Amino acid sequence: MPAPTPLGRATGSVLRLVKEESYYHKELAHQETRISKLQEEIASGKPDLDSNAPYMLKQEQTALEETKAVFGPLRDKIAEAVQNLEEQIAITESDGVEGKEEELKTAREAVESGRKIAEQQE
Repeated sequence: MPAPTPLGRATGSVLRLVKEESYYHKELAHQETRISKLQEEIASGKPDLDSNAPYMLKQEQTALEETKAVFGPLRDKIAEAVQNLEEQIAITESDGVEGKEEELKTAREAVESGRKIAEQQE
């Protein structure tokens, strides 16, 4: 198996970061669900609720805030990786695309998905 090209590495980097961002969104939704459930249990005075429930709620809320804080720097990394990938696409095109059409197509798709995420504001 040949070593990955600079274009392949740059594409992989963008795709990995996009996947990572998706993972954090799933984690955020999961944390919000746990917090909502815990808040409801505390509000209803559930008899079998642990006496640590308020502390656990605070810990969950802290974890939620930490997860939210990841998005800004991650989007910056994605924007940087997209810029690098665009440079690699330009270099590859200037060298000739003979036999690299599929790799370029994948790279362009990665640029598009990376741009969408990098431009999001939350």
